[in-house]
Amino acid sequence: MDQRLPTPEYDVFISHAAEDKDEVALPLAIALRDLGLSVWYDDFELRIGHSLRREIDAGIASSKFGVVILSEHFFAKQWSRYELDGLVTRHGLSTQNILPIWHRITKEYVIAQSPALAGVIALSTSSLTIAEIAAEIARVIRLAGGGRPGIETPMEIAAEIARVRRSPQ
Repeated sequence: MDQRLPTPEYDVFISHAAEDKDEVALPLAIALRDLGLSVWYDDFELRIGHSLRREIDAGIASSKFGVVILSEHFFAKQWSRYELDGLVTRHGLSTQNILPIWHRITKEYVIAQSPALAGVIALSTSSLTIAEIAAEIARVIRLAGGGRPGIETPMEIAAEIARVRRSPQ
C-alpha cells in the first residue's frame, strides 16, 4: 500500500467558521484565486453527495498551506477545530505552512483558546484589508515556490491586485 502523502494540488486550504464566510473567508478565497493561487475553499469544491469529512481531509492533504481564520466562531465550532487538527497534523506548528488570520479577536483570546497558535505570527482583519491579507499570503506562498510564477515582490503583487480589479468580470 502506498503511504506517501498526495502531491499538493492546491496552494492553500481555507479553514473558517460559517459565520465568517461572507465577511472574510469568501472575499479572501476570491482574492487569492484572482492573484493566481489554487485555493481549496468549501464553496468552490463541495458538491451534492460529497462526504464532508472525506472532502475536507482530501483538501487538507492536498494543500501546501492552510489559512486559518481564527475567530470566536471558529473556536466554538467542532468542524473548524477538526480542520485545524488536520492542518496541524499535516504541517505542524513549527513549519510556516499554517497561516493564521485573526478576525475580531485578541492575542489574549488566542492564548486562552490555543496557546500554540498564539505563538505563530498572524495577520489581523482589524489592521489589514482582505486585499492586503491576500497579497501577504500570496507573497509567502510565492516565496515558498507556489502560485503563479513572476509575481513575487510586494510591488508586483500590488500591481496584480490593481490589474485584477480593473479587468472586467
